[in-house]
Amino acid sequence: MELKEIMAQKVFAVAGDTLNPGKYAYKIKDGLLKKGYTVHAVGKEAQSFNEIDGDIDIIDLCINPIKGLKLMQECKKDFKCIVIQPGAESPELLSYLEEKKLPYIQGCLLVGLSLYAK
Repeated sequence: MELKEIMAQKVFAVAGDTLNPGKYAYKIKDGLLKKGYTVHAVGKEAQSFNEIDGDIDIIDLCINPIKGLKLMQECKKDFKCIVIQPGAESPELLSYLEEKKLPYIQGCLLVGLSLYAK
C-alpha cells in the first residue's frame, strides 16, 4: 500500500503516547481526528489493538520498537496495513512483519495528512 492509498482509509489505530501534546502520536491522532477519520489510541489509552471494537483499516506505530513489536505479536485484529513512523522501526520488528507476511510501509502519517487527507 502506498501512503496515498493509506490516507483514503477510514479507521486508524495509533500506538504511542497519544495523551501528550508534545509527542508525535498525539499530533497524528489529533490531525486524523480533525480531518474526520475514526481514530483509536493504543499505548496510553487502550493497552492492545485487541481492545478496539470494530474494524481497523490502518495501524500506525509511533511507539518504541520493542513495544510496537509486542503489540503486533499480540494483535489478533484484521487490518489492511501498518505504518511504521520514523524511529519506530527495528530489525526485529521488520523481521517479524516479514515472517508473518503482514503488510507495512515505513512512512509518516503527518506527511500523509498534509498531502492526501480526505
